[in-house]
Amino acid sequence: MSYVLGCDVGGTFTDLLLINEKTGETYRAKTPSTPADQSIGVMKGIKRICSDAGIKPTEVNELMHGTTVATNAILEGKGAKVGLIVTDGYRQVLQIGRSFVPGGLAGWIIWPKPEPLASLENTVEVNERIGARGDVVRKLDKDSVVEACKVLKKQKVKAVTVSLMNAFANGAHEKKIRTIVEKELPGIPVSLSHEVLPEMYEYERALTAVANSYVRPTVGKYLVNLERALKKKTGDCKYKVLRSDGGLMSFDNASDRPVSLMMSGPAGGVAGALWIAKQSGFKNLLTFDMGGTSTDVALIENGDPQLRRETRVGDVTVRMSSLDVRTVGAGGGSIGRVPELTGALRVGPESAGADPGPACYGQGGTEPTVTDANVALGHLPPSLIGGEMKLDVKASRAAIKKAVADPLKISVEAAAEGIVKIVNENMFGALRLVSIEQGYDPREFALIGFGGAGPLHANALGKLTGSWPVIIPPGPGVLCAYGDATTRVRNESSQTVVRRFSETSSKEVGKILQGLTKTAAQSLVKEGIPKKEHKVVWEIDIRYTGQGFALTVPCKVQDFDKNGLEKAAKAFDTSHTRMFTFALDAEHEVVNLRAIVMGDAPNVKAVKAGKGGPSAASAVIDDKHTVWADGKKHKAKIYDRAKLKAGNKIPGPAVITEFDSTTVILADCQGVVDKVGCILITPKGWKGAKKSASKSKAKK
Repeated sequence: MSYVLGCDVGGTFTDLLLINEKTGETYRAKTPSTPADQSIGVMKGIKRICSDAGIKPTEVNELMHGTTVATNAILEGKGAKVGLIVTDGYRQVLQIGRSFVPGGLAGWIIWPKPEPLASLENTVEVNERIGARGDVVRKLDKDSVVEACKVLKKQKVKAVTVSLMNAFANGAHEKKIRTIVEKELPGIPVSLSHEVLPEMYEYERALTAVANSYVRPTVGKYLVNLERALKKKTGDCKYKVLRSDGGLMSFDNASDRPVSLMMSGPAGGVAGALWIAKQSGFKNLLTFDMGGTSTDVALIENGDPQLRRETRVGDVTVRMSSLDVRTVGAGGGSIGRVPELTGALRVGPESAGADPGPACYGQGGTEPTVTDANVALGHLPPSLIGGEMKLDVKASRAAIKKAVADPLKISVEAAAEGIVKIVNENMFGALRLVSIEQGYDPREFALIGFGGAGPLHANALGKLTGSWPVIIPPGPGVLCAYGDATTRVRNESSQTVVRRFSETSSKEVGKILQGLTKTAAQSLVKEGIPKKEHKVVWEIDIRYTGQGFALTVPCKVQDFDKNGLEKAAKAFDTSHTRMFTFALDAEHEVVNLRAIVMGDAPNVKAVKAGKGGPSAASAVIDDKHTVWADGKKHKAKIYDRAKLKAGNKIPGPAVITEFDSTTVILADCQGVVDKVGCILITPKGWKGAKKSASKSKAKK
């Protein structure tokens, strides 16, 4: 048998999904994350899931891994001490930045400027200069490089970044400096800006390369330790890690370019949502991934996730391709409180995390969380994870009463409902960022809810956004792991080429893109993926002449030489109009060219749900349950999702339990199980489900 294992490490739980490639049969496992050493939680999960499947770990052929190691290193400020080598006169490149202060005018007064990832005392200059066209203006002074190395050695840096002016046009000097640094500072990893990001804009290129060095020792150590532990258990298995842009890369490549992993975890959720929604016939989606610590949202149009050229983690924004995922500090562990200063209820972004966790977990937590609020409202049954985790209802109510209900002088149920409504509004704000603020109407998209806590809130988010149907996929709590297991290997190569359209041609641009394609394909060939399996996508960053920013436009490879630039210009005008409501009658200008090469997606079959009639009575496990909503109690039924069949209808209010998550259907809504086991939730009497599905099919 051939097995593929997807593994996603989150802030609270580590999720695993094992797939039999021949039959499509799946096995799921969920273990607490181990923040001190994430590999411990991963290995425990592998042992458990292989035991459940009745196989040996050596039968796993491929492991696809989504990780937050790089993300956490930046968020927690626990990266390496980085030394930065720059061109003479540009020592303050990170301190000056773009002179941008977030917020309004008050930001200049109250905004605490974050410390750069490479401090000024660890930034040194060398004598050299490359021109904007790649010509050598001043030769590299090797003695100045040796002196710079002595300073960095004295500072005890753990990683070095070389970012020279105009290195994107000619990286010869950076390569020479690396040779000297490796001799003077043996064992210290070196990142070159023209290899990490061969594009113009010295600040963005320097910051991206420094971020790569900052997380490189941490990520490298983690991947080496994990691979060593995996080899002992799985033997000859292929290991890959998920990139921020939704592709896969080998552990070796990830160790060299860890900046590509900064959004690795959230990317898995988008990939998994896209895969399962396609099986149900939906290609226009808003994804809603709610975990224990945070919520990630994204938009998928016509089967293509929205990409952006910037990846933001905390106060750090690097120029690297990633899925357009927006994150808000709202999760099942988000803490509700009433500050004395305002006397108003607030929820998050502080989280109870995995240790001690919500009060209902019985691990010493005393602060009320969103999970505790759901317990008090009856949205969560008395146990989770298939009965493995018992919930302490009394502890949840006591925590809510002390911290929220008593200060506000309201009932526990009203306080719990307030917590849930506030966290829903916070997540609705994130969904607006990827839809309305990007020129999309959320009512034209279905909403897919997943993550451990997503199905609890998805129905309410559907009502706020007007996005129907709300899709709850099978195994929503481990869908990120599903995405890890069903995505493909990906690599890209880019180059800055600033040309007005009148100064170049489709043939010239196509020739450069062909060269970039060969460069990007080399990584896939090394990983054993033959060229005949490669899929190539080209992208061009375009702007109107004189603009300070550009938009990324995808282009077809076939027949690009004929009129590729003309088509790209029309696509740019369309995108510009959608985002800003207008297009200019001005000449277009090429800024960057990019070639993306992908391998075939894994051969994973969707498991079809067993056929059944409209009645879901056989799946009812409790018909006397009560839930609290809109200020009063409602009678509800609890269903076992494993017993639901395709065609079953579930009228709200209802609670649907499964191994890794719990789904809530509100009183004025109903759910229907489709052919692949997804629950499609719509308002009662709603007539738009077929219309929405036909729209998606029409755009395929």
